Formats: sequence, C-alpha cells, structure tokens
Amino acid sequence: MTSDTTPLLEVTDLRKHFPIRSGLLGRVTGHVRAVDGISFSVQPGEVLGLVGESGCGKTTAGRCILRLIEPTSGQVRFDGREVTTLSRRELRSLRRDMQIVFQDPYSSLNPRQTVGSMLREVLSVHGLATGQAARTRVADLLRMVGMSPHHISRYPHEFSGGQRQRIGIARALAVGPKLIVADEPISALDVSIQAQVINLLRDLQQQMSLTYVFIAHNLSVVEHISDRVAVMYLGRIVELAPSRALYQRPSHPYTVSLLSAIPQPDPDRVHKRIVLAGDVPSPANPPSGCRFHPRCFMATDRCRVEDPPLLEIAPGHATACHFPDEVRARASTLL
Repeated sequence: MTSDTTPLLEVTDLRKHFPIRSGLLGRVTGHVRAVDGISFSVQPGEVLGLVGESGCGKTTAGRCILRLIEPTSGQVRFDGREVTTLSRRELRSLRRDMQIVFQDPYSSLNPRQTVGSMLREVLSVHGLATGQAARTRVADLLRMVGMSPHHISRYPHEFSGGQRQRIGIARALAVGPKLIVADEPISALDVSIQAQVINLLRDLQQQMSLTYVFIAHNLSVVEHISDRVAVMYLGRIVELAPSRALYQRPSHPYTVSLLSAIPQPDPDRVHKRIVLAGDVPSPANPPSGCRFHPRCFMATDRCRVEDPPLLEIAPGHATACHFPDEVRARASTLL
C-alpha cells in the first residue's frame, strides 16, 4: 500500500433507495434502503475489503461507485473527479480507469464470443489496439492471468469456473485500470480454486499497483488480501478498521459474530460460535435505534432508541456501537 495521502476513491454519504411500487398506477409506497449513507476512502494501491451478509448492500454500493447503478444521493470522487455528475461521454472515458470483476463467471461472459474476440473488443472500444497489436495484447493478458494463448479461439463453455473467472479478470485488466471493484469474485468457485484466484488477484495488485474494492461475505477470505476492512449491515458501515486491528480487536458485535463463524483449524483452541437470533430485518423498514439491536447479544435499552454514529475509537479504527470497549472485552473471551 502506498503512503500517498490523497485518496484515489472517496465515497461520501452514498445512498441507493429502490422504490416500492404498488397498485394499478404503480405508485411509490415506500423505499428499500439498500445503501443508506456510507462513507469511506481508498488510497492508491490499497485493498479495501467490503464484507457483510447477503442483502447488506455491499454489491449495490460497488455498482453505485462505478455508476452501473445510479445512486440516489451522495458523492463519489475518483482521482479528483466527481463521478455522479459526469455525462455519458465523460463517464465512458473514465471506464478505462474503473473496472469490475463480476461474481458469476458463467453469466458475465458472452457465450457467443471466443475469448480472443471478447478481449479484442474491449481494446477496440477504447481505441487501445487493433490488428496484430491487439492479438499480441490478448496473448499477454491471458499469460498474465495464468492461461495459455492457445485458449484464444475457445468459447466460455469450454472452460471451468476458475478459468472463466481468470478470463473475467483479464478483461478487466485489458484497459489498464487504476481501480477494480471485485464483486465476490470467488464465491461461485470451488474451495480448491478460491485460493488460486485470491493469490492471482494479490499478485496482480502488487505487480500493477492496482487498487481494489474487494466485496465478499467471508471474513476469512478478506483477511488474506485486504489492507483495511469495512463491515456492512443493513445498508450501513458498522465498523471500518485496518485488517489486523479488526481481526485482533473487533469493536462491533456484528463483526464479532462474523469472526466467530470462521472455522478454526486448531482442534485444541477454545472457540465459541455466536449464533445470531432471527433474520436480517427488512431494508424497507429498518429497526429504530441501532439497526443491529434485534439480533445483538449485547443490546441494551439505549440501543433500541439511539442510533450510534460511526465514530473513530482509535487511529483508523471506527465503529458504530455505543459500547466498543465492552465489545472488545467480550470478544477476547469468545474468539
């Protein structure tokens, strides 16, 4: 991670509310608050892990950053430019610097195009290379992600899931981006392949000084690649900290619960699993006070009525909990 103090990406109070329509006229009767006011920054060359349960809003946040989905409100500044106000032409030129690796390697590739044609198309659209130069670049991209140039003439159905994801990574790298949003890039892969893809992403990040927003629901995966981790719950960030600090001294009950779910390879280590009560509340009707309090093992009356802000409790470590010291003490006995 670079020591540059100017963030490459700054997200401020980002919100995405999807309207709920009902009746014959399709009137708006409410909103699903998928992303409800999140703020963070990412330095050049840094990897920020964005984690949480399914439905917490992390994928929506990633797509709003790239404007694949239009945000309801908030600011997204990339390399000093406000992304949310760019015209379509200006946004297209910015696409070279901001790319995404999708979750599903099966549906993210065009089944009617060969690997070579889909990669050459990316180069052609952005005016980067044509003819022999494009073919040479495609071969280099495939080697970069651990595949053979002989795969150029093959179609997506001829590859395994891990190979398809490598092709997706090559497509993202084709334009020489500064930022890659990796949207759960290994969740659809076999466990034996996941480590290979993680190692590939980490090696590429170091070789090319890439910046990642790495979205995942598995904290054990995020630990191996992230410099900092942001934990999301019900549309908001509840804890944001350097990776080592978050794993060693978690300060939010939700983070503690997620860490307790990580399997431990040491059979002699005492480990207590925290099983959260109930289901995740509806983002269309979030609870009053702290959004986590209906499932929290440390909730008090204050939590039910007072919504805790995300405040810094140590250098670079912020949490949205009324009792971070008590949570840390409790975590030391559980993890």
